Amino acid sequence: MTDENTPSLEDQHDDELYEHYAFTAVKGQTPLRIDKYLMNFIENATRNKIQEAAKNGSIYVNDVPVKSNYKVKPFDVIRVLFEHPPYEYLLTPEDIPLNIVYEDDDLLVVNKEAGMVVHPGHGNYSGTLINALIYHFENLPNNSSNRPGLVHRIDKDTSGLLVIAKTEAAMAHLSKQFFDKTSEREYVALVWGNMEEDEGTIEGHIGRHPKNRLQNTVFLDDDEEKGKPAVTHFKVMERLGYVTLVSCKLETGRTHQIRVHMKHIGHTLFNDSRYGGEKILKGTTFSKYKQFVENCFKILPRQALHAKTLGFEHPTTGEFMSFDSEVPQDMVACIEKWRHYAKHKDMEIEEE
Repeated sequence: MTDENTPSLEDQHDDELYEHYAFTAVKGQTPLRIDKYLMNFIENATRNKIQEAAKNGSIYVNDVPVKSNYKVKPFDVIRVLFEHPPYEYLLTPEDIPLNIVYEDDDLLVVNKEAGMVVHPGHGNYSGTLINALIYHFENLPNNSSNRPGLVHRIDKDTSGLLVIAKTEAAMAHLSKQFFDKTSEREYVALVWGNMEEDEGTIEGHIGRHPKNRLQNTVFLDDDEEKGKPAVTHFKVMERLGYVTLVSCKLETGRTHQIRVHMKHIGHTLFNDSRYGGEKILKGTTFSKYKQFVENCFKILPRQALHAKTLGFEHPTTGEFMSFDSEVPQDMVACIEKWRHYAKHKDMEIEEE
């Protein structure tokens, strides 16, 4: 319960506070403590940190500060405000090595390691690709989100190729190619299950999950307007029993697109903890098999996804440029283990 005598946001000099998060509870929201609610929506948040923020008067519901035991109700407008701006706007150059596979006066292509966040955000304010870029390069152009150099992005635990713009003209030209779907991107993924079709196309509008904003989901039919159009083309590269190695080509570039689309068709990415792939989704009940899978998880402690190829038209020369990268060692080792398992075990592939 809030105190009726507690001053509203307007009375507390709202212009001196910066909004870090904002959520609106859905129509079907059941009563839930706000500290538990926010843990489902804020990445890297701990309950202690949320409770501390509430204690300091930083969590507001319908413009009134609340304590951590406040029960969230349908349509509550929740805001987390602090006296300092979000750290993602406070960019600090950091001397972090970059794996640059190509560079000229207009752009560079980087092969990002798994584990590196592309741009600063909630919970990741240093050690990002942008922190490295602004150390190594001056006057990078901002994209529409005021992020220097970034034309596109890949997830923290996804490895692979990214193109970075070094001039305003290159930023505009490259961004238009991604918008117009004329760029080419191919990913390699290891997914749970034996895919029935050798190749196919997944279509389904993608948007934020209504109950967990750290996830995206597919919206179909009457709910399509809740998401944005997304198209993924896939092709089976190798069948490895209870998992399948696939190539995915993106026609669109939605957040978590391959991860969401693959889960949607029943083939969640191997060890994708955000979407449930860190559980044993296919296979036997034998303890030896369970140990085998857990060993694979240790070898590849992330989702099995690599941005392998990248193609685009050079913004100045007009030449179409293609780049290819090796699948990183952690994925290779995991695939090899599955290959060996599939070859030496008499397995009956489960039906989807």
